Amino acid sequence: MLCTLSVENYALISKLEIDFRNGLTTITGETGAGKSILLGALSLVLGKRADTGVLYDKKKKCIVEGTYDIRNYNLKDFFHEHHIDYDDFTVLRREVASTGKSRAFINDSPVTLETITELGLKLIDIHSQYQTLNLANSNFQMKVIDNYARNQTILSEYQTNFNAFQHLQEKLDRLTEEANRSRSDLDYLLFQYNQLEDAKLADGEQEELEDELEKLSHAEEIKAGLSYSIGLFQDETTSVLQQLKECRTALSHINKFLPEMAELYQRVESTYIELKDVAQELDSIDQKVFVDPDRLNSVRERLDLIYALQQKHHRSSIAELITLKKDLHEKIEEINTSDHTLGDLQKEIDAMHRILEDIASQLSSRRNKALHSLEVQITGMLRELAMPNASFKILLDHTETFNLWGKDKIQFLFTANKNAQLQEISKVASGGELSRLMLSIKSLMSDSTGLPTIIFDEIDTGVSGEVAEKVGNIIFRMAERMQIINITHLPQIASKGNEHYLVYKTDEGDSTITRVKLLSENERHYEIARMLSGEEVTSAALENARILLKN
Repeated sequence: MLCTLSVENYALISKLEIDFRNGLTTITGETGAGKSILLGALSLVLGKRADTGVLYDKKKKCIVEGTYDIRNYNLKDFFHEHHIDYDDFTVLRREVASTGKSRAFINDSPVTLETITELGLKLIDIHSQYQTLNLANSNFQMKVIDNYARNQTILSEYQTNFNAFQHLQEKLDRLTEEANRSRSDLDYLLFQYNQLEDAKLADGEQEELEDELEKLSHAEEIKAGLSYSIGLFQDETTSVLQQLKECRTALSHINKFLPEMAELYQRVESTYIELKDVAQELDSIDQKVFVDPDRLNSVRERLDLIYALQQKHHRSSIAELITLKKDLHEKIEEINTSDHTLGDLQKEIDAMHRILEDIASQLSSRRNKALHSLEVQITGMLRELAMPNASFKILLDHTETFNLWGKDKIQFLFTANKNAQLQEISKVASGGELSRLMLSIKSLMSDSTGLPTIIFDEIDTGVSGEVAEKVGNIIFRMAERMQIINITHLPQIASKGNEHYLVYKTDEGDSTITRVKLLSENERHYEIARMLSGEEVTSAALENARILLKN
């Protein structure tokens, strides 16, 4: 339950703190006093988005903090799942800086807005005066019947599987579309792959061919240069080697007479051996160089093929073409095996379909069993609320396809008049009738939601007199099971509270500030009388207030 609400620098609130107790707490105040501001502040700490427009003083940050007693609500798993320290008295806090930046905390641990919202939904149900419009909403109607039938666990299981089913179906549709598109490209992919496969490309081949082309293109020039050089070494009349040989022989004869010639002789000998080796190398190279027009054409054709493939596929090397061929092969294999993949996925979807059918059938059965009892109880409460001729009926129809709620669609039908035709709620119910119908539903739902707190923001809209008294009685009975905070304009309902807070505005300097005060017994007596008679509180109003409070 909500223990304390602390608000600082929010709207018309400079700073205030309210302590709440279990049971029924009444909040009253004149129109415009700031009751809705309190709800806005509480909504902020429960995850509502905010901006700098909520700041009372634009230079300071806004802080809203709520302390909740959660000992009896089995929430430890939530804290463990979100890695937050658990405390029996948990504090939720929102801060809005002057820059507009917002931060959320649970027990001083920073959390996301989604996390604080998720926890808030487990702690408080805020019923605004506009929420009665939800009565015509099919999702709200389905929540009502599932809540009454206590379908929360089985519905959660169904919706988990339904979301997985939708994901699988979307995946199948996407892959099917991709497969169909790929099949139309298969012939072209095969043509590209076969062209690369037939080329039998080898990594490094291009560089070798380009080197060979360079040699073959200049073979005659190379051959001529080699022949001339070899001739200088081997020509009978001008042979360099022959002349060096003769020089070596001559020096060998005088070497013994001139000791200093020994070194020169060795140098000539080394030169002769080196040049003889050069001559042999030149001859060996000459033997390998051929003027081969056929081979030249063959190399040119091969390189032309490689260059054409590189240009066609926008690749710069054979290695990249080989990688492309591998990628094409994988795509072709993927297309060829897509039927198998799609078949496996379809089997998975069929299995999930059977699971959903089973759970949806259970949901439908449980709803149908709960329908009559729910109709009877709501009709009984409407009659208790001075609608003796009211009739309420729920239509539950089967659908052919799955939806978020199973294979059912729902419709609430209502009439407040005797022997009148039942119609959709939005077409026949007045504001006061909607308020009483919503209160009846909320009262029944409170038994099974397990929520610690419900806040009613003028759920009594459109009712008065004896009906207001009966509405107050139902809210009072609800407060025996849980914490109820009730904002009201009706004295008959305000008098039911265990505690009574008054919201009012005061002028302080140049500013108007909203304040909240816990009324004493005498103050409460006077406030109820004021609600009965207006600004001038009469003795009759005071007596009526005394009777209301006594009752």
